[in-house]
Amino acid sequence: MKLTPLKEALARCTEIRFLLPNGQFVAPNFHVTEIGRISKHFIDCGGVERTEQTINFQLFEAEDFDHRLSAEKLLSIIQLSENKIGLPDVEIEVEYQEGTIGKYGLEFNGANFLLTEKRTACLAEDQCGIPKKKVVLKEIGSSNSSCTPGSGCC
Repeated sequence: MKLTPLKEALARCTEIRFLLPNGQFVAPNFHVTEIGRISKHFIDCGGVERTEQTINFQLFEAEDFDHRLSAEKLLSIIQLSENKIGLPDVEIEVEYQEGTIGKYGLEFNGANFLLTEKRTACLAEDQCGIPKKKVVLKEIGSSNSSCTPGSGCC
């Protein structure tokens, strides 16, 4: 999720709830302790120079169990961040600590903000020898081991 859709979703929310990939919610007394602009300048394993920008939100749970961050307050924190550090309209990553600090993507399903799993990937597969699976479509289903109606395989 990028910054503009996040702000639009927050404008329609009465309550902010973050749902983890495991189906559990972040405790409702969370704080957004940090909003930042992250710039990454790197070289991939194929030698290609790359840059990325993301916005980072850090969620933190404190011992103040009565704390609740309203959508209006979070919007005001975002606006302050835009004014002070110039946030671009790029993808948002959310940091949240369970056993260790985890980085999550962010989506909105109309009711809750979903912290989505992020995965690493090779950006230069053609350069570093990662084999690609080749599938010949005309061979799918032509094998004797394919399941066909009446074959008894299912």
